[in-house]
Amino acid sequence: MNLTVKDLGEQGLLPILQKYCPAEIIGDDGAILCLKDGYSLVVTTDVLVNNVHFSDITTSPEDVGWRAAAANLSDLAAMGAEPLGITVGLALTPDLAIDWLEGLYRGLSSCLQVYQTAIVGGDVCRATEINISITALGQVAKNEEIRRFNAKVGDSIVITGYHGLSRAGLELLFHPETGRNLNSAQKKRLIQAHQRPRPRLDCIPHLQKIVKQFPIAGMDSSDGLADAIMQICRCSGVGAEIERIPLHPTLKEYVGAEKALEWALYGGEDFELVLCLPPDSARELLEKVGEEGAIIGQIVPGKEIKLADGRNLSLSSGFQHF
Repeated sequence: MNLTVKDLGEQGLLPILQKYCPAEIIGDDGAILCLKDGYSLVVTTDVLVNNVHFSDITTSPEDVGWRAAAANLSDLAAMGAEPLGITVGLALTPDLAIDWLEGLYRGLSSCLQVYQTAIVGGDVCRATEINISITALGQVAKNEEIRRFNAKVGDSIVITGYHGLSRAGLELLFHPETGRNLNSAQKKRLIQAHQRPRPRLDCIPHLQKIVKQFPIAGMDSSDGLADAIMQICRCSGVGAEIERIPLHPTLKEYVGAEKALEWALYGGEDFELVLCLPPDSARELLEKVGEEGAIIGQIVPGKEIKLADGRNLSLSSGFQHF
């Protein structure tokens, strides 16, 4: 029997969801999480709406869960914080299948387990459309936070991986016929970039060593690489010269170099880190990050952000909610 949310009601639903949470943490009106001395709490919230951030065409319930967790963990990584736990707020339609909901939680748990993070609470209510609200909690040593306003003239601009792949994966999911020139491994690489992004928490141990010596500016590129560069520069009161944007060979083969560059700058949902730090430290970080990371430019005086071809970077093609 394919049960729905309405069949179980709230009290019948909660035991199903609570089995994904540590029994010693949930059960009260709030979770109690202990912080180490000298650490700050980092809190970030992200909302996903059915047919806006996900759909049955592009994402299975497990993929929705993975992406929801990854988006919030990525925000913690962008602050230099280690995750402590997440809470899950759900607005559900009464006819939603319990199988779909359990798939969502399996996806959440699959992603969180990679980073030793737990679901520590949440809330459920009735709605006319599925909404998922994740709040992630993390910790970072005081005065070692990565902040958008820390960029300084002379800093190198570092990205931790390729951009544009998630946008390409989304295109393939909506229009599979456009990938005739790609083999199965290439298609899988692009689709996985969209459905199963990696929050770059693996960079945190390396960044912790650097930030003890120099402030680091940064954020994640969930709303696009161009957006991240512009927000860092605006918050820091500086300009930038972008010398090169590395493009993944499969992305170029799929749509050509011009469209690949557009998607790399404006596609969004790649969940890489964009960081500004001294050149020697940037090179040191890249040795740890791997071959997909790159120095793409430098911070300069002024307010302009110039691309290698002399154009000013703009957000005219970038994602905006409204």
